Amino acid sequence: MPEILFSNVKPTSGAAKVVVCGAKFSAKNYDSFLSEDEIKLLTATIKRENFEPKTGGFLSIQALSHTIICAGLPDSPSPVDFEKLGGNLYKHIQKIEKAFVYAKNLSSEDVYHIAFGLELGSYRFDKYKTKQKPESLPKLETVTFVGGQKLSLKAYAPYAALANAVRYVRDLINEPANNLTPEILAAEIKRLSYLGLKIEILDEKQMKAKGFNLALSVAQGSCNKPRVAVLLWQGKPKQKKFDLGLVGKGVTFDSGGISLKPSKGMADMKQDMAGAGAVIGAMKAAALQKLPINVAAVVGLVENMPSGSATRPGDIVTSMSGQTVEILNTDAEGRLVLADCLWYIQEKYGVRKVVDIATLTGAIIVALGSEMAGVLGNAQGFIDKLRQLGAEVDENLWQLPITPAYNKLMDSAVADMVNSSETREAGSVTAACFLQRFIQKDVEWAHLDIAGMDKENKGRPLTPKGATGFGVRLLNSLMKSV
Repeated sequence: MPEILFSNVKPTSGAAKVVVCGAKFSAKNYDSFLSEDEIKLLTATIKRENFEPKTGGFLSIQALSHTIICAGLPDSPSPVDFEKLGGNLYKHIQKIEKAFVYAKNLSSEDVYHIAFGLELGSYRFDKYKTKQKPESLPKLETVTFVGGQKLSLKAYAPYAALANAVRYVRDLINEPANNLTPEILAAEIKRLSYLGLKIEILDEKQMKAKGFNLALSVAQGSCNKPRVAVLLWQGKPKQKKFDLGLVGKGVTFDSGGISLKPSKGMADMKQDMAGAGAVIGAMKAAALQKLPINVAAVVGLVENMPSGSATRPGDIVTSMSGQTVEILNTDAEGRLVLADCLWYIQEKYGVRKVVDIATLTGAIIVALGSEMAGVLGNAQGFIDKLRQLGAEVDENLWQLPITPAYNKLMDSAVADMVNSSETREAGSVTAACFLQRFIQKDVEWAHLDIAGMDKENKGRPLTPKGATGFGVRLLNSLMKSV
């Protein structure tokens, strides 16, 4: 990742000079940054190439001692537009050691969003590659924003903290399951206590004592023991109550259990802990930013494997809430983990506003593809707020319904409920109906199904191929607005 700097130093020879020209290029705006010859060359090239900055494209030309890059923007650009510019810019400058971005004509917030986008767009996960050609590696060392008198690393710190958290979560999600078991992930979470987070790790014995029976039923087929991690951020230390509760699904590998998944694509199931990852990242960002909010977070960490000790379809398990669940499909395991964690965070920490986040159903991918996550819940105002915040940070949500008719599909003939309806219809909705049965009276609840959003194959500006860290920015925005 390149180092982000703010300074008025002159660009060094061989560096890239970047001008953000907005929707229209005007040479007079850059006469203190580009030489007269560079302005003439850039103006002529823009005319010859018929370059239209408002399309959001880039124009790159080689001058005598610099690479000159003109970055366009649409009319009335949003913060996300500036972030995407930063992410795309990285692709154009990654093979150059130093880049200087002219910031005089931009607001400080615009500059910080560009830098934030650069940090996200420059992410790569190559720790397991032992043979890489030097020419294939990025060379970019520093990106310096010049000409902005009010720019500072101190003011940029909250953006850098959020970028740090997103990149951290991407690292966790990209880790192979053999190197990120529930115990290993729990130990990594515990390490974050240095930030001021209060962290408690519940082992298998403690989980049994507290009644995490649904979560334990998922884990009982694996030789890797389960854990529950509790993370508390008390940014208002004089206040005892918690303003928000977060719950994340942390299935570090999901084979489907006895209801075994098809082999094709199963390798991606190392990412079935992306919901827990988002929660961990959001808590890390809150601590780094020292947000004035009290947040309790619970993540259930399990591995779902088939074995002689694994839960069988047809088994009935009593949840922490006392409700009984007939497990028809052991591949509908995430909701079992979430159910106990949801009940625990309400009982133990008294949260009255809670969000759970999980790569929960393949059905949400059928419905929404990889463009939006699904949101369901019991409080319309809360859902509307999440959708608004999601749109602002480019982590978009689409609401699906919860109705009595859908809820009835989760009734069992022999227990209080089944964990999977006997029909393939409305799988994302019925999963949410199951979770709603573990939400206490007067608690505002929203469920985010992020399956399909946890991994990027298209190489978009802010999410290079691999884990996206979806949800960290959204939850961070939520913490700032509760």
